[in-house]
Amino acid sequence: MLDTHSFSTLNNFRKAVEAGEFLVTAEVAPPKGGNPTQMLKMAATLKGRVHAVNITDGSRAVMRMSSLVASAILLHNGIEPICQVACRDRNRIGLQADLMGAHALGIRNILALTGDPVKAGDHPEAKAVFDLEAVRLLQLIRKMNQGVDFNEKLLNDGALDLFAGAAVDPQSKSWSGLQSRFEKKVEAGAQFFQSQLITDFEILEKFMDKIASGYNKPILAGIFLLKSAKNAQFINKAVPGVNIPQHIIDRLAKAKDPLEEGMKIAAEQVQIARELCQGVHMMAVKREDAIAPILDLAGVEKVS
Repeated sequence: MLDTHSFSTLNNFRKAVEAGEFLVTAEVAPPKGGNPTQMLKMAATLKGRVHAVNITDGSRAVMRMSSLVASAILLHNGIEPICQVACRDRNRIGLQADLMGAHALGIRNILALTGDPVKAGDHPEAKAVFDLEAVRLLQLIRKMNQGVDFNEKLLNDGALDLFAGAAVDPQSKSWSGLQSRFEKKVEAGAQFFQSQLITDFEILEKFMDKIASGYNKPILAGIFLLKSAKNAQFINKAVPGVNIPQHIIDRLAKAKDPLEEGMKIAAEQVQIARELCQGVHMMAVKREDAIAPILDLAGVEKVS
């Protein structure tokens, strides 16, 4: 008989949010294949430096291991995950099944996402689902935490206890749309927000002052490690809504060691973000091992 008590549960991230600590999270991609060794190697470098590690769910519509399974692997190895759940690939039945499974496995942190369009990824002919989107997914999580399903039928085998967050893009071109969407996500039950990568910190400050300040929900600014000028130019081209300033691209191009310069830039951005919001969400694609040194450069202490 299965012993459900054998599944560990970590709640350090939720406790840090509730305590008002400066929050640090980082992103790790699941493996493309059946071997999680590299993912675990990268995630292990973040132990003691971040409150939780995001596991992406088909980011940019690129096929990888299930975020639920990858999150369970991290948890089994003593690393607290934030399991991203995107609406693109599953209908409301599948989403509820995965949320119940996450809870049973001890996974408590969920980032509710609509999901990137299929045509942006590596299987452009795949059929998109989008039965729900991020706001309705947050509403669903709240219902399941209250012990009922999407149709408000009783969950006979127990309510869930999931800590739900959402994404936000302070650099959105539509200010009214940004405000409306943010407010809807708060009303739907979002307890924290992780932002897309930030390049304009004046806009972040405006967002914090004009929109976020009235809701008392932690905002974690997205900090992205740029590894070279070429990498920065690719991000500008490939990621919608991102505009890395030319002066940063020039700085990377002139550097003797572009990666080291990119780490310095990221550390400077962490320091700026620390004055504006309640946390940072670190992204360093395929160089997650650089995140701890960046936090050291920024003077961010280890997490308890």
